[in-house]
Amino acid sequence: MILSHAVRQVLHTALAAYGDQPRTVEFLRHQLRRLDEPLRVAIAGKVKAGKSTLLNALVGEAVAPTDAGECTKVVTWYRNGPAPRIVMYPKEGEPAALPVVRRDGKLEIDLGGATAEGLDRLVVDWPAQSLRAMTLIDTPGVASINDGVSKRTVRFLEPDDDTPTEADAVLYLMRHLHVADAEFLEAFTDQGVARATAVNTVAVISRADEIGAGRMDAMFAARAIAGRYRSEPALRGLCQNVVAVAGLLAHTGRTLRQSEFTALTELARLPREELDGSLLSIDRFLRAQDTAESRRELVRRFGLFGIRIATSLIRQGTRSPSVLADELVARSGLGELQRVLQVQFGERRDLLKARSALLALERLVRADQDARGMGRQIERILVGAHEFAELRLLSALRSGTVAFPSQVAEEAERLLGGTGSAPAARLGLPEHTPREEVHRAAYHALRRWQGQAENPMFGRRAADACRVVVRTCEGILAPH
Repeated sequence: MILSHAVRQVLHTALAAYGDQPRTVEFLRHQLRRLDEPLRVAIAGKVKAGKSTLLNALVGEAVAPTDAGECTKVVTWYRNGPAPRIVMYPKEGEPAALPVVRRDGKLEIDLGGATAEGLDRLVVDWPAQSLRAMTLIDTPGVASINDGVSKRTVRFLEPDDDTPTEADAVLYLMRHLHVADAEFLEAFTDQGVARATAVNTVAVISRADEIGAGRMDAMFAARAIAGRYRSEPALRGLCQNVVAVAGLLAHTGRTLRQSEFTALTELARLPREELDGSLLSIDRFLRAQDTAESRRELVRRFGLFGIRIATSLIRQGTRSPSVLADELVARSGLGELQRVLQVQFGERRDLLKARSALLALERLVRADQDARGMGRQIERILVGAHEFAELRLLSALRSGTVAFPSQVAEEAERLLGGTGSAPAARLGLPEHTPREEVHRAAYHALRRWQGQAENPMFGRRAADACRVVVRTCEGILAPH
């Protein structure tokens, strides 16, 4: 039985079993609706990690406030909608619509006197192609000086037993690997349905241009650091991938204005030594009093790194805002992050949503003393669903709980969907490989892992893991 169908079926069974409890019925209906909604991806991280800036880059518009106002202290949902709409949900009282105001291309959210402490969330509906597949949830900074702000994020991602998390996956932003980052990710590890969060968490070095003091080669250095972090024991068992992104450059590239292109073109005409000298620091760059205000706006929008990149591209022959915008986005690392989101989250969206629904149902049943017979049905899905076995093993391999020789472990992770869920990706083949070649590669992988399962050098845990990979290979072969 297809996993999503099995989860729907058990939710409908629960509806019948708890029909005499209106609040529980509404809770279960909410879980059913979730299965048909876009994947929910929460963006978390320490204060000033660049969460709102990266969210704006992913959406392609300035919809998330990037200042230190009250709105940045409230969990805020950004969903696709037919027209712009903002609704605030107080902890007590009825939801209230807020005015939709844009100034200088930015969405401004006025809480109308309400405080962050009194709000449960804000929900922003916005017509955007990027929000059709994923609902993005901006969370307040963790490790904030204001303890209440940090607790709102922790409460949203790691709530109590009676309130399962509403996020299906997490983007965790960090400027570098700090002990507070590892501690937060470790605390977020739940012991629920799949007992694995590495598979639904991606870490992002979100202000990558600041590495190397914003030099032209900053992104090369940041990507090298991200590569090291991928094999860092403190992170490997806690997240699926690590990506370096210059969030400000990505956002500016996706929202570049003609006036900014004109200003950058004027800068590019300056003698190289003069411009390079002025870009050694913000103070030097702003010294030209006649243009201080326009330069201050360029720094706010691009940062020194972005100005260096943009003026260099213009000198090399970039002659239109659209071409410059594409180049800035390409150099920001946003494309790599979008690909990772598609592979790690998008291709697993049904599985991640099913996991969220089962986690919610499991916690409901756990709180019910007689469980109304639901516990066995949930357990049956967990035992019978190979997708969850893959999640558990993938997490165990990344955390070191199950140990294979390095080459064997690398192939196991790939076959389990660590680099993509499509059959060709699992087998390490190009995307458009002919079906016959995919079938042949899957057959050889099956024979190879059947042999591994009988390897006398492997202990029981490793042998059981091999049998999970064997089942994966059989599943790849089945449609052919």
